[in-house]
Amino acid sequence: MRSFVTIGAAALALAVSAPAFAQTQDPAAPQAPATTPAPAPVTAGQPVKDSTGAVIGSVAEVKPDAAGKSMATIKMDDKTFAVDVANLAVADGATLINATKAELEGMLGVKK
Repeated sequence: MRSFVTIGAAALALAVSAPAFAQTQDPAAPQAPATTPAPAPVTAGQPVKDSTGAVIGSVAEVKPDAAGKSMATIKMDDKTFAVDVANLAVADGATLINATKAELEGMLGVKK
């Protein structure tokens, strides 16, 4: 009789703790990806800020190139250049480019 009570107690303990085990996750187990909001789109007319936060120009247009990749045409002073939209970000209504104005001018061959 004693072993029957012990087995019954063990079964009861297991039944009570099973839901708790089901709710815990193994830290090494793959996790569902967190949902992140879609990035804001780059649109014509947005101001363009360089990596220092200074406004350096504006987005003249956004359209696909021959390969179908979305490209933004940026007007900076009297120069225009195209940048893959995937390399830009949008924050507070402005398009952000990860270069300074001086670096961009150097790439465009602007002499000062």
